Amino acid sequence: MNLKKWEVAPLNRERAAQIAERYSLPFFLSMMLEIRGFSSEEQIRGLLSGGQLSDPFLMKDMDKAAARIRRAMENFEKIAVYGDYDADGVTATAILFTYLEAVGADVIYYIPQREGEGYGMNLQAVEKLHGLGVGLIVTVDNGIASVKEVERARELGMDVVVTDHHRPQERLPQAAAVVDAHQPGDSSPFKELCGAGVALKLVMALEGGDPQDILEEYADLAALGTVADVVPVLGENRQIVKAGLSLLARGGRAGVDALMEESGMGGKKATATSLAFTVIPRINATGRMGSPDRAVRLLTCDDPEEAQPLSQEICEDNDRRRQVEGEIAQQAIEAIQRDPQLLYSRVIVVEGKGWHHGVIGIVASRVTERFGKPSIVISVDGEEARGSGRSVEGFSLFQAVSACSDLLERFGGHPMAAGVTLKPENVALFRQRINQYAAEACPEMPAQVLRLDCRLNPGALSPEMPQSLEPLEPFGSGNPQPLFGLYSMELREIVPVGGGNHLRLVCAKKGAMLTCMCFGVKPEEFPFVPGETLDLAVTLEAREFRGEAQLTVSVREAKLSGLDMDQCIHTYRVYEKLQRGEALSREEGEELLPTRQDLAALYRKLASLKGAAFGLQSLLGALPGFNLGKLLLCLEMLQERRLIALLGGEQRKTAELLPTQGKVDIFASPVYGRAKQLAEN
Repeated sequence: MNLKKWEVAPLNRERAAQIAERYSLPFFLSMMLEIRGFSSEEQIRGLLSGGQLSDPFLMKDMDKAAARIRRAMENFEKIAVYGDYDADGVTATAILFTYLEAVGADVIYYIPQREGEGYGMNLQAVEKLHGLGVGLIVTVDNGIASVKEVERARELGMDVVVTDHHRPQERLPQAAAVVDAHQPGDSSPFKELCGAGVALKLVMALEGGDPQDILEEYADLAALGTVADVVPVLGENRQIVKAGLSLLARGGRAGVDALMEESGMGGKKATATSLAFTVIPRINATGRMGSPDRAVRLLTCDDPEEAQPLSQEICEDNDRRRQVEGEIAQQAIEAIQRDPQLLYSRVIVVEGKGWHHGVIGIVASRVTERFGKPSIVISVDGEEARGSGRSVEGFSLFQAVSACSDLLERFGGHPMAAGVTLKPENVALFRQRINQYAAEACPEMPAQVLRLDCRLNPGALSPEMPQSLEPLEPFGSGNPQPLFGLYSMELREIVPVGGGNHLRLVCAKKGAMLTCMCFGVKPEEFPFVPGETLDLAVTLEAREFRGEAQLTVSVREAKLSGLDMDQCIHTYRVYEKLQRGEALSREEGEELLPTRQDLAALYRKLASLKGAAFGLQSLLGALPGFNLGKLLLCLEMLQERRLIALLGGEQRKTAELLPTQGKVDIFASPVYGRAKQLAEN
């Protein structure tokens, strides 16, 4: 069960009005700028204009990198661009390789395989490149941690230029040049470039002259890498993405054009959001499912006849990736739901034999989204188990994994994501140890947060509102698509559309009628019924229909109005403690343990439904004095004593009242006995 904490950003209307007046901006746009903390002239102009790229030579060692590459070009040394298999690494490779090839360098590229080689430089690849006669290796999107590999290259007589954007470790590689804005002594003003952005800066340094010319040539590739790597779309990244979207609209790069067409984006206006759901997953799929160098071949291809079948092949890879990902996600979710120890643990660690390594990170994201807590999905293959994890804000998965380092062969990551490699026989102990760490570091696991920019009056909505926010685009990390709250909306009608795969909701408030869309939600997955009052988290979009702008309101999340989500989250965590067999405090026991009157009220309510489907939030809203933890415990007690049978899925359930013979002692329920005992100890 994933319960999210709804938070509405604070708004200073007076300051928003001042921004509107000072910069002659629409009030709704000024309101969004104030909400998101853009208040100074520099911040506002930087966001709305897209900013400027700083001098590439402000990056430490950029002069050395450019000089060494130029020398290699002049001496006809063979240069290898060493990239990575994800979309950032692939686009970075395509930028540098295309440029060097265009200026007549003797250049090849090398992309390591996810399976067998893994991320970054490896010694076998260094040996292979030496065998091919390479004199200079230039890394893109990797290399900052490749101390041993750079040393081996030097022993073999090869120089290495490192260009990267990841955080350096304590020891830097002894390369001919190290270009990374995060290294000590770097004076560049913008630190959040992705690998493709750093590669773009390197090409600007190599070319000299007007950097705008390079931006006009390579911004499409750099924009794809920037959006793919989820770096903030602010500052210099904003200029890159804006220029890239403009270049994508004009077209002209055969491989990119073919991929846009094959991805369903042909003839459509590309946005950072649309690229993130169409083109970018297809580029990533080559690294997840097959040979990642095909993505570089496509992005560097200038022959439409060659590009079309290659883009089709890459899209087929993505179809296969989605199928494999879906199958593994289903297996993982079913395994979690079958095993209470997994379902109610603070950190979910689920493993399966032979799960595809290329998709376990995406599956971990889906598990975390589904159950609302940190998860690690592990693939066991022979003598090795490899896992990928995702977390929730407020719990550092990297620190949790680090606390179990003695059980791990390798690990790495950051607070929100981590990767581990361990022996299969250590998986069970790892699960136990990481949950022990979580119990001490974070006794009550925080919930995911749904951040709303502001509340809106449904009667005031118009197509002009999203149109006025267009200067905020491109959206992305650091500047997400605005999410608004429509509170206390009466649900009047639910209409299945699109063959039952989507829903149209007709809502009303104070005489204002509003139609909202729930995309990708089937009727049986929607937990509310007409007549209920809901809070909706929505996005707004202006779409043209028959020459007129029309407003599309899309529902991202919904909850019952008036429901105390903080209390729901807290009491559900207490219910999880009960399921884990942990001692409950006196207060927690009082929150969870029902009276006879509570159980009678719940039973009467279920009887009144006469088999109609209900959502847990709706049931909770109809029972004064209940909280979510108590409701779940009561339902479990009624089932244990065979008074009801609960049917249905997580979102919608039905309760069948079972026939009874004589009086049933409801408090003889085993789960009630455990709860009472845990609360008394």
